[in-house]
Amino acid sequence: MKKFKLLYLIPILLFSVSHLANATSSVWKISNGKTNLYLGGTVHVLTADDYPLPPEFDRAYKLANTLVLETDMAKLESPEFQQTMLSQLSYPVGQDLTQNLTPETYQRLAEYCQSRGIGMQMINNFKPSMVSLMLTMVELQRLKLTGVGVDNYYNSKAMTDGKPLGKLETVEQQLAFIADMGKGKEDELIRYSLEDIKVLLAFMQQMKVAWRDGNAQALVDLAITPLIEDFPDIYQSLLVTRNNNWLPQIEMMFKNKETELILVGALHLVGKDGLLQRLEAQGYKVTQL
Repeated sequence: MKKFKLLYLIPILLFSVSHLANATSSVWKISNGKTNLYLGGTVHVLTADDYPLPPEFDRAYKLANTLVLETDMAKLESPEFQQTMLSQLSYPVGQDLTQNLTPETYQRLAEYCQSRGIGMQMINNFKPSMVSLMLTMVELQRLKLTGVGVDNYYNSKAMTDGKPLGKLETVEQQLAFIADMGKGKEDELIRYSLEDIKVLLAFMQQMKVAWRDGNAQALVDLAITPLIEDFPDIYQSLLVTRNNNWLPQIEMMFKNKETELILVGALHLVGKDGLLQRLEAQGYKVTQL
């Protein structure tokens, strides 16, 4: 079984689609013959060296009347929502992390936290899904990989340009999916996360190269197949279920006179459950920019 680089899932979701194996762009035009919209696969965490972005993004942005993101970025980053997130991803009084981890896994986590100057007293209060996110951000910060991603870049640009913004889900819905991540497999979630830390830098570099080059097969091998094999529940909840929720909204956009650019974590475009293949299967023309 291939081991999925779990730490990579939240900060950066990458795409692939089997019949576009030679693609060189991460932006597509979707058409029903009369109306077009644009669908782009994004990376949520980048560095200054990753800019400028592939030119197809700016091209689609200029052609679009409205920018649609996964969720409301301003609300996502608000102090009020951050407090809600901490509350929902924390244990109630009388419970703590030790109840969901084996002594061996807990000891490994404690050793890691000590090496990074993180107090276990704080960690103990958080559920494993939050701990996994914290491990992600600690390592990304240590590696200086916490720059502005594609979503934030275009969110800020749209606000400056006065371009209307839309969203596919509320921040509360997004939080609910994260809160359920790894439920029932908490010990395995933390063990995988601790292992993934060791190769996070190399893994992210490979994934970003594959994203820029449009190397679909490399993206499948690095992310999609291991995720399905190792954490099918996470694949179902974070990707398939959300795609199911988003697809009707995207189809409704063909009924208005506006042209949308939709930016989502690029893994949402993948394979048989991905938005590209599902739109194509329903008769839409999918063309790579």
